[in-house]
Amino acid sequence: MRLLACGLLAVSSFAAAETVAIVGATVHTMTAPEPIRDATILVRDGRIEAVGTNVVIPADARRIEARGRVVTPAFLNSATQLGLTEVGSVDATNDASVSSGSLGASFDIQYAFNPRSLVIAQARADGLSRAITFPTGSAGAPFAGMGALLQVLPDDAVLERPRVAMFAEVGGQASGRVGGSRSAQWQLIRSALDEAKAFKPGSRNDPRDSALNRADLAALKQVAEGKVPLVIDANRESDIRQAIALARDYKLKVILKGALEGWRAADELAAAKIPVILDPTINLPLYFDHVGVRADNATLLARAGVRVILHASFSIYTTYNAGFALREVAGVAVANGLDHHTALAALTANPAIVWGVDDRYGTIAPGREADLLIWDGDPFEPLTTLVSVILQGSEVSMQTRQGQLRDRYKPGTATSPVPPAYRSP
Repeated sequence: MRLLACGLLAVSSFAAAETVAIVGATVHTMTAPEPIRDATILVRDGRIEAVGTNVVIPADARRIEARGRVVTPAFLNSATQLGLTEVGSVDATNDASVSSGSLGASFDIQYAFNPRSLVIAQARADGLSRAITFPTGSAGAPFAGMGALLQVLPDDAVLERPRVAMFAEVGGQASGRVGGSRSAQWQLIRSALDEAKAFKPGSRNDPRDSALNRADLAALKQVAEGKVPLVIDANRESDIRQAIALARDYKLKVILKGALEGWRAADELAAAKIPVILDPTINLPLYFDHVGVRADNATLLARAGVRVILHASFSIYTTYNAGFALREVAGVAVANGLDHHTALAALTANPAIVWGVDDRYGTIAPGREADLLIWDGDPFEPLTTLVSVILQGSEVSMQTRQGQLRDRYKPGTATSPVPPAYRSP
């Protein structure tokens, strides 16, 4: 098991040693707005060596025929519970939150991460190469705790970067956890950052009036110093503008999640260089914080220059459908005006930049890891099939437990009285 703690970067030991040539494909490199048609991708030792229409294929390369196919980078889902939640209705399999005790901002999900989760295998088969798994709540609201960046490898997943970001939630639905007012949420965040700035790890002379314990202060100090981003889950325009002001006043790296009324502050978000993680399928107000939601939210934000990342927010889409759901949300965004290239970038290149892995992932270019998906059509079309998942240059099995159960218990032929698992040898 390759699971790393202590905030260090995990390094994969997996790398395909063979040379592979994917030939004849329509390749969305994500380095240019238009795909390369009838292209060849040459992969050596798990990394892309060349891509284009005039690539020389070595004699020892294994060829993958991809004429009529589409190749994209593998996807990154920026808001999941992968490795934390197995069955939503079974509390013993849910480790994404803590409701009591002393852990607030210091709550760190990495210690509960399960690299052999069946949910991860499903996500890998649906095209995920990486994912953010995040906490949903702590005993120190409005802070939820620290999330992690996962790398979904052909065997087990690994924590590529624990403590990748601090998560916090503000808004009407979360205000009850801090006394009933969203004003208290913003005051607590600012007060916590002030205390974290003044905190000196190892010192015994902490301020007596500190509202936070030493563990929470240590976790928030990385945020206050701009070393770790703060992901703020907020939807109402007024909260979005408070997030912009917070980033400006404290010089923080802020990422906005939710942002259903983000279009109303699109220019300001772009000017502040605040990326937005949003779900374009929410087009009706579920709560009063969503009154201003509109179906073309992602389109308006992207046109203003905001770096948009797409995700699906409902619980089943953060676990078993964490991979497949990305195709759905991207297709909905495109149907509501988002440029196709921008939608694909919102699942690949954009999250790679935001989470700091764009030097090795997110584009199909020489030197990048060969995390590739081969499709039999437009990946955002519902009837398109994912033909092959290639991670670090190796074609991986797309078999999942769901598929095994289907094959075991599906009805046989018309003359078979019982499903296969119940027949005599």
